[in-house]
Amino acid sequence: MAQNVLLVLSSILRLDLYVQIYLLTWWRVAAFIWMLLVAFGLVLIVARIVLNRSNGWLIRANLLTLTVTLYICSLVNFAAIIADYNVSHSREAAGKGVWIDMNYLFSLGPQALPAIDRAIALRRLDPTLVSRRSSLVEQQRREVVSWRSWGLRSWRLQRILDAPPKSSTTG
Repeated sequence: MAQNVLLVLSSILRLDLYVQIYLLTWWRVAAFIWMLLVAFGLVLIVARIVLNRSNGWLIRANLLTLTVTLYICSLVNFAAIIADYNVSHSREAAGKGVWIDMNYLFSLGPQALPAIDRAIALRRLDPTLVSRRSSLVEQQRREVVSWRSWGLRSWRLQRILDAPPKSSTTG
C-alpha cells in the first residue's frame, strides 16, 4: 500500500514538473484531481485496515470524498485559474517558460477574459487578438442577457467587463 501511495505522489510531482514547463490545461487539472482522489482512497484503505472498519465504511468514506470533491469542483472557476496561471507563468510575463498559447486561452471561453486582457497587453495590442477578444465579450453579453442563464461566475465577469478601465496615469 505504501508503494502505491508513493507511486501516486511521484506521479503528482511529475505532473507538477510538467505543468511548470508546459503550463496548465483542463486535462492536467483533471489528472491532478484524479491523482489526489486515488491517493486519498489509498489512505482510506490503510485507515480501514488499521481501524478495523467494514467494507461498507470504506465505500461510504470514498463516496463522501467523491461528493465533497465534486461539490468543491463545481464552485471553482477552472477556466479563469488555468488562464491566469498560463499568462502569469508564460515567457512573456515571467521571462522563462513557454510562450502563451493564445488559441488555447481563447478556447477557455469568456471566463478567461481577464487573463486574455493581460496577455494582449503583454503582446502589445495585436489587432487580431483584440478582434478575437471582442467576439468573446460578445459571447459573454449574449449569455448574460436572460435571467435563466444567470450565474455567479458570469455575473462577476460582467462586473469586471463593465468596470471602467484602470488608468496608468494619475491626476
